[in-house]
Amino acid sequence: MRDAENGTLVPAAIAEPDLRDPLLYVNRELSWIDFNQRVLEEALDSAAHPLLERIKFISIFSSNLDEFFMIRVAGLDDQCAAGINERSVDGLTPMEMVEQIRERVIEQIRQRNTCFFEEIIPSLKRRGIEFVSASSLSEHQQQVLRDYFRKEIFPVLTPLAFDTGHPFPFMSNLSLNLAIELEDEESGAIKFARVKVPGILSRIVRLDQIEGLGFGDDRIRLLLLEDLVEHNLDQLFPKMRILQCHPFRIIRDADIEIEEDEAGDLLESIEQGVRSRRYGKVVRLDINPDMPHSIRSLLVKNLETYERNVYEIGGVLGMSALIELLKIDRPDLKDELFVPNNPLDDKRTADIFAEMRSGDMLLHHPYDSFKPVVDLIWQAARDPDVLSIKQTLYRVGSNSPVVKALMFAAEQRKQVAVLVELKARFDEENNILWARSLEDAGAHVVYGLPGLKTHAKLTMIVRREQEGLRHYLHLGTGNYNSVTARIYTDYSYLTTDPVLADDVTELFNSLTGYSKHREYRSLIVSPLNTRRWIMEMIRHEVDHQKHTGNGRIVMKMNALVDEEIIRALYRASMAGVKVDLAIRGICCLKPGIPGISENIRVVSVIGRFLEHSRVYYFNNGDHARIFLGSADIMPRNLDKRVETLFPVIEPRLVESIKSDLELNLGDNRKSWEMQPDGTYIRKRGGRPAVDSQRLFMRRSLRRKKNIKTKVKGL
Repeated sequence: MRDAENGTLVPAAIAEPDLRDPLLYVNRELSWIDFNQRVLEEALDSAAHPLLERIKFISIFSSNLDEFFMIRVAGLDDQCAAGINERSVDGLTPMEMVEQIRERVIEQIRQRNTCFFEEIIPSLKRRGIEFVSASSLSEHQQQVLRDYFRKEIFPVLTPLAFDTGHPFPFMSNLSLNLAIELEDEESGAIKFARVKVPGILSRIVRLDQIEGLGFGDDRIRLLLLEDLVEHNLDQLFPKMRILQCHPFRIIRDADIEIEEDEAGDLLESIEQGVRSRRYGKVVRLDINPDMPHSIRSLLVKNLETYERNVYEIGGVLGMSALIELLKIDRPDLKDELFVPNNPLDDKRTADIFAEMRSGDMLLHHPYDSFKPVVDLIWQAARDPDVLSIKQTLYRVGSNSPVVKALMFAAEQRKQVAVLVELKARFDEENNILWARSLEDAGAHVVYGLPGLKTHAKLTMIVRREQEGLRHYLHLGTGNYNSVTARIYTDYSYLTTDPVLADDVTELFNSLTGYSKHREYRSLIVSPLNTRRWIMEMIRHEVDHQKHTGNGRIVMKMNALVDEEIIRALYRASMAGVKVDLAIRGICCLKPGIPGISENIRVVSVIGRFLEHSRVYYFNNGDHARIFLGSADIMPRNLDKRVETLFPVIEPRLVESIKSDLELNLGDNRKSWEMQPDGTYIRKRGGRPAVDSQRLFMRRSLRRKKNIKTKVKGL
């Protein structure tokens, strides 16, 4: 171009890329589909896991998919029905998303079924575990099964007719059903009926455990419950001829909508919402390919759904139920048992308070046991010098030792205040039961804040000591659930730091009372300042890169969705900052794009354990700042939830977390790397071989061995 005054040629200004270009983003829903594909790949890889563990991944994949339809696809379906054509950040309309989801899910289901029926079932049979059909048994065995059916299953079944005198029967969410066409032997009239396969019974019947079948060997024989029901339909419909029987399964919209500003009682509103979940609109109808058009049309019409929501699936419907197979006692077909290290086992005393006073503690679950966290709360409950316990509960499980400890503490007349988040999706019923139990025990229970979910993981114990009151804190990245702590990777941070204690005190006052405290010295709190803090830290790394060339960011999380922070990461990459992202699930950022994200790398580790911890590392001019916490980089976590990020300051713990991050990022056996087009490639090969989860387990076992050696030497 020419200078306006003298007409000389000057270099053209380099235009900054449009960071809102849809081509720079991956669709949120399709990214989730890609994540579930990575879960499925664990089942497809015959060398990765023992047989029953491969079935576990098939079950997890299937359960994930059900929940995805209940929540995400249900929302898209609503938008399609309302005629909404607004495009998402990646440029897709709701209908385009639904169409692409359907295309990908059909292919995934094909892969899953090929794996299960053509690989896993024959392999199980060779190892003494066999699926059989009722019709393949001898007459004697079929009669024994008829007697078993009559005693154990028949009383639970309720056949429902559909004709002018019987309305179309209601079918609950996730229900497996049999659509039956019958002929009246007296009148010749054709009838239609539905039988629900009862979810209260085991989906898989162990024939080797039924007396009198007389197989004469030690093989494990399995029969699907729906097969047993279908084979005995004549007992349900006497004097009727069974013409045909076809299984089908429905998935309903399960997202609870609560207008909290209008809800007089949040507990009652959540209970009503949970009940209404059974009646949500049908968003997926699974049928077998051989279902005739007449029955298919009848179901589509009466379930008031669309043809686009019908999925033809061969073989077993509802394969999440296959998780029952892990009950089979065959250690040779499962992962080797792993017992986590308890770092307190080598201590002369069981006084966790004393250990915390001697220095901050960091536990890396499941490699470190969750037991010290449970023991901390039980010790507080029993200690006469403990005055109060405050805790947030999001997902705690159905038989929670943590909640039992809190109840015991309340019964000992300690001040116990618990925020039980009733809006924790699919855990509402469980949390309602625990909330009422805690109230009955005398605890102060808060049900959450209007308009916000409380997702932060916090415990504060106040103890009277010789020097005065001292606060003992547990801050975590995962839930207070001792079961999931064995399969989710998370961090627990135990500290008596007084600055953090003041912040946690102020936060609890905001959660349980009317405090409007907004400034915290150590804690980062959503929805107040998490977004602003992350943006500032990214900008600081850009400044460090400009001045010293050592800008680096590492973020480990479950999902990266937020557009504003994605654009900030793009700008950081353009400035030369090295960005490593370990993201288990959804990632809407595209790495490796020349001139934009060429300094960004995205990896996803999928293995035996579910990567769940959130870690935010900023090099900060070689003075590393590390924060752990409960928040992913999603609009909901930044703007619509109470989340916390907390600093880890002690140098030895900072170095430990940095080492964990580098090991996770260096995984070349269980890791997937995202490409510039948004697809993932499995990282295979490389020397040395790095399977991060396996190496973490080995490190845990070495520590446990060292502890035993120390204990013997005492």
